[in-house]
Amino acid sequence: MLKTKKLVGVGLRQPHYTYVLENKPAVGWFEVHSENFFGEGGPALMFLEKIRETYPLSFHGVGLSLGSADGIDKTHLKILKKRIDRFSPFLVSEHLSWSKIQGRYLPDLLPIPYTKEVLHLFSQHVDETQTYLGREILIENPSSYLEYKCSTFSETDFLSTLCRATGAKILLDVNNVYVSAFNHGWNPRAYLQAIPPDLVGEIHLAGHSSQTFAGGATFLVDTHSTCVCEEVWALYQQAIQQGIYAPVLIEWDEDIPDFATLKAEALKAESYLPQERIAYG
Repeated sequence: MLKTKKLVGVGLRQPHYTYVLENKPAVGWFEVHSENFFGEGGPALMFLEKIRETYPLSFHGVGLSLGSADGIDKTHLKILKKRIDRFSPFLVSEHLSWSKIQGRYLPDLLPIPYTKEVLHLFSQHVDETQTYLGREILIENPSSYLEYKCSTFSETDFLSTLCRATGAKILLDVNNVYVSAFNHGWNPRAYLQAIPPDLVGEIHLAGHSSQTFAGGATFLVDTHSTCVCEEVWALYQQAIQQGIYAPVLIEWDEDIPDFATLKAEALKAESYLPQERIAYG
């Protein structure tokens, strides 16, 4: 295992597999999308096995659809457990979203209504998942582009209540806070102030893009395709000042740059941390 006191990680993507193995860059850990390694055999699993010999891993899922009224896909859950048992990730996470209906999967992480009924459903699915996996999972706050009129909770209250009820933790995606706040007219600083520090188990930082539609309306889109913007860095600094300390990840999924760019973002994220908080447990 690579000996380092630094625990700011980066997302591991296919273009960097060989570079990581050959150069063993000084980053704290790597996060992968769980479903990219669901296949049996092949080079992806081989690379991950070799990288795991040196670095801690985190599994970040995008397909469990915890908010779906269809219930949990047992086959998906079974494969996820096999991969967790094989690679022993120190964090396992999913999203506050749904993407499956009547057995059909949709290519997006769709928002859920924040109501008591959905809270009960989501809590059941988190409990089922944690019981089957035998471990705590983290739930990421979404980037969203619409809101439901029927919602009776704020997003932060829904997340906090969910985690208190299930023992799960929050994956606080600071970029998603900024994107959703811009799109809906929320106050992003007030959003962060409503997050209980003791419930946060991981922090994500990423870049986004903007899209302007006919009529002039502009939305921010969570594309993970560029550097973290200054507004998101400022929110990250606020989170730290609030006492939110957790492993930090740089996400970059589109227009993937060379590894040096990712490492520079990780070093910048580390520079915000008090020295005594650079390592986590």
